Amino acid sequence: MKKIHAVIITGIVVVLMNMQAFAQMAMHIGKDSVIEPYHISITYNKTTNLVFPYAIKSVDRGSKDILAQKVKGIENILQVKASKRGFDETNLTVITANGKLYSYILNYVDIPSALNISFTNKPQWNTEAFFSIPGINEAQVQADAIKLATADRTIRGIKDKSYGIKLQLDGIYINEEVMYFRIRVNNESNINYDINQLRFFIRDQKKSTRTATQELEIYPLHIYNNTLVVAGQSEQVFVFAVPKFTIPDKKYLAIQLMEKGGGRNLELSVNNKTIVKARPVSN
Repeated sequence: MKKIHAVIITGIVVVLMNMQAFAQMAMHIGKDSVIEPYHISITYNKTTNLVFPYAIKSVDRGSKDILAQKVKGIENILQVKASKRGFDETNLTVITANGKLYSYILNYVDIPSALNISFTNKPQWNTEAFFSIPGINEAQVQADAIKLATADRTIRGIKDKSYGIKLQLDGIYINEEVMYFRIRVNNESNINYDINQLRFFIRDQKKSTRTATQELEIYPLHIYNNTLVVAGQSEQVFVFAVPKFTIPDKKYLAIQLMEKGGGRNLELSVNNKTIVKARPVSN
């Protein structure tokens, strides 16, 4: 009987010690240590797209009722939907290439309020997708773009101007598989310039009247500078990171800047002779 009492007392002591340890641990978890989850509603017959600033490295679903997959060929977009209607609340965890953890609480609704959710803080005209290209480190690309925004000027004379807006290319650089184009937009007027598009195309130099113009758009991997507006009497510098390329004969690179709701549209023409003189990015 004494042995039974000793066992019971020992068990109670162990339980109390564990409760005390847990309480002490809970006391040490402050608000600054807690990662608050995002609340997202998804549905059965529509896909929700989550866009991240870096490549997705890990995805964990809290329930088999959730379907999640990366977009084929694109590293930073996750597609999520319900595998059954009316699932119980669950969670989703995503870890990206820069080591950041994203936590989500998922609930079911018939009609989600949002289907495309971005965590990149990029402007509307900026490409959100980070394409899957072997050997490219997106963190390095972003670091290079920041550095090149203030690098020495390497190009002169490639510019266009319209009604107080000047667009110019003043640098082309390369680091292994990535090329960087530094674009400068100067607003010498007193009217703000709202950017609608800033795009890159490879075009034919001459067009036959019997054939359509052939255009190949080059999509950036990353764009440095998240502004949508070039204020009056100000200047903005952008750095576009794109997969390395050269231009075939009888073609040129067109860099097109379009004003939202306005007529101050500009375009630069860049030939292959200029592109192949791209400067290496210094360490």
